[in-house]
Amino acid sequence: MGVTTIALALVKEIAEAAKAPRMLYLHWPFGHALGEPGNVAQQRTILHDMLSMARSASRPGLVIELPYRWRRETYPPIIEWTTDSAATTNVSPD
Repeated sequence: MGVTTIALALVKEIAEAAKAPRMLYLHWPFGHALGEPGNVAQQRTILHDMLSMARSASRPGLVIELPYRWRRETYPPIIEWTTDSAATTNVSPD
């Protein structure tokens, strides 16, 4: 039995070149991979996306670009952690 890994990248070219088993990409400033300081809802959303991808990634080598824009989104609270996030499940299987 293996351990499912999810990487979080801030540079798309590096994310693709790294060939990690599963990778989420965010176009956000360096040093803020999980979000803005103090923005708990934003940080929980990214963690929820990572956990969802761990459960539902359709194939190895998958890179998903998350749709969030830095400081331009409203993040609802995560109520149900066992429900997959839409950001990671609405990806075409290529």
